[in-house]
Amino acid sequence: MLTQAQKQSIQQAYSAFLKNRSLKPRQGQKMMIGQIARTLGAIERDGDGNRINDAGVCAIEAGTGTGKTVAYTLAVLPLAKALGKKVVISTATIALQEQILQRDLPDIQKYSDLNIRFALAKGRGRYLCLSKLDLNLNANMDQDNLFGFDQSAQSDDEERVQVFETMAKALLTGDWDGDRDNWQGEIDDDDWRALTADRNQCTGRRCQHVAQCAFIKARETLSTVDCVVANHDLVMADLALGGGAILPAPEDTIYVFDEAHHLPDIALRHFAGQTRVIGGMHWFDQCMKSIQEIGSENGGFIKLLNRLDLVPGMLLELKQLYGQLKPIVEELVAPLMAELGDSMHLPYHRFEGGMIPGHLHQLAEVLRKRFSELVDELMAAHDVLSQSLDDNDTGLALPVVETLYADVGQMLGAAEKQLALWQAYSEELEDIPESRWIQLIESGGLIDYELCTSPLLAARTLRYYLWSRCYGAVLTSATLTALGEFHRLAMHAGIPKYTETSIVPSPFDYAANARFYVPGLKSDPGNHDAHSEEIASFIPQLSEGYQGVLVLFSSRRQLQDVYDLLDATWKSKTLCQSHMSKQKLLEEHRTAIDNGHQSILFGLASLAEGVDLPGEYCSHVIIAKIPFSVPSDPVDAALAEWLEGQGRNAFMEISLPEASQRLVQACGRLIRTEKDGGQVTLLDKRIVTKRYGRQILNALPPFHRVIEPNH
Repeated sequence: MLTQAQKQSIQQAYSAFLKNRSLKPRQGQKMMIGQIARTLGAIERDGDGNRINDAGVCAIEAGTGTGKTVAYTLAVLPLAKALGKKVVISTATIALQEQILQRDLPDIQKYSDLNIRFALAKGRGRYLCLSKLDLNLNANMDQDNLFGFDQSAQSDDEERVQVFETMAKALLTGDWDGDRDNWQGEIDDDDWRALTADRNQCTGRRCQHVAQCAFIKARETLSTVDCVVANHDLVMADLALGGGAILPAPEDTIYVFDEAHHLPDIALRHFAGQTRVIGGMHWFDQCMKSIQEIGSENGGFIKLLNRLDLVPGMLLELKQLYGQLKPIVEELVAPLMAELGDSMHLPYHRFEGGMIPGHLHQLAEVLRKRFSELVDELMAAHDVLSQSLDDNDTGLALPVVETLYADVGQMLGAAEKQLALWQAYSEELEDIPESRWIQLIESGGLIDYELCTSPLLAARTLRYYLWSRCYGAVLTSATLTALGEFHRLAMHAGIPKYTETSIVPSPFDYAANARFYVPGLKSDPGNHDAHSEEIASFIPQLSEGYQGVLVLFSSRRQLQDVYDLLDATWKSKTLCQSHMSKQKLLEEHRTAIDNGHQSILFGLASLAEGVDLPGEYCSHVIIAKIPFSVPSDPVDAALAEWLEGQGRNAFMEISLPEASQRLVQACGRLIRTEKDGGQVTLLDKRIVTKRYGRQILNALPPFHRVIEPNH
């Protein structure tokens, strides 16, 4: 139960914020604050402040305009401070992260009378490693890529060196802090990768550059603040490392997951695995060559050479095993080779039911054992180097030891990833099998074979790494439910049974300010050509009278086909996402509207969510079809297969809820503020001809509906 003092701290913060901003309380905000406070107040603690009961997680769908950032911040921060816990606010998009950092938290800090300190958390990959910069500037430009897994060699060109020298000068003069996001110029991803260190390469506080290390400074800052702003990727990366490696420990953290509907997909990516066949063989060669060079150049470092003595033989055996793997894989993917060049995406071979053929399963078990032995030997060598960083009894200069530590660490990291893949391929299937497949990959103009694995659902992973450990958690989004229920979230994210769920309605008057229109249609979306022609015929009449129009398509092919069918007049007003970057597209659209012209945006899924086009920038949203996804993704296909095998309906459990959620997100592009209004048009007659259409309609915001009979 909340104490009276805790209740008052929340109430006072909210009252002060409203008064100082001259705002009126919003019913949705009050409901959300109350739900969060009750959820966190139900947590029972032991003498050390750890949660000891099943409580502390809530999922709240908050409609657009609720002001959910203010609500969850003013509810969580005072409680966290009183309880001695950290707050991690995690988002799925950079746009929301920037809004929270640059606008919302500064406003709350200024107007709520709360004394809060906050900072942005980023992974190591966003910060420059000074040791790597030194290495590259000392003409060892190929060192970073020496152990890279299937990466093309980087050229030691003059332009690249000049960029690195400019960076070094900027660091010396204090004009740059080593954060990639604060670098004013452009830098190629491969060049930047040469300047960063992962956890196996970083020597931490033993590094000669520790006093100037941007990553260490950022980590120290995080330990002094009340609230850390991160993203779902970083949270999952931290949990995969055991928790507390980058962010505060889960047991001492109250997480707020904004845009929480993205969390399961991001979790799946972090616990998936892959390895390449041809790239792996190349990697073995690189490693053997590099270990030979280590031996010839550091002959006096006996402890290291003894630990690395067995590694070349292990690498040679692994290369031979990959040589046996190659024809097995080639036979499996042979039917796919005829599909090359037919689409933008290279095909894949999925193992039905996750079942690996017997001969591949046997080879996977051998590879698991051999990689496990390799990892053990590399880890032992890495430990020798780690100890040598402390006592430096090697007879070598400290920078040389640091370089060796980074080199062996990079090799160890790559070996660990391959070990994880072969562990997954050699394991027996559980009640919910993993998806396993072979993806064709283009690499250096040639085709390679990438063996992949992924859990079907993130539920078990999130339960183990997150929900069972965190002190508390708040999940929120404008589209957290599907078909008005939390079932999809529970299935994919594995939220505990004790999770408190609620839906906070938007304050917008949808019925008065917008209408949902379905014109009488002749074509069925399944007939691509006829449907595209009908959409093209509707665009001119539907766009009349609206300055900013957003037309959303489920496929790039239909977007292009409809655009090609428009006459020159309407093409001149239309901007296509397939023709330019998303950022440039939105910039040109806003400029056209600002100059008094009509602008029509043709967009794909990335414009259906997280895009803010208030007022005249978007007063009509036209949706080509109900956004059902094609089960082309191997994980989705495997999940559907597993559900059907359980006697369940994959369409009703996966496809329909997902399409409903996406349609709600697309409709959400219309009304962004209380002053907005306009129309949403759906050019898909299935909304009225199919039995599931009523479910989809009922899950939409309460627009005024105008639905014409079909022809």
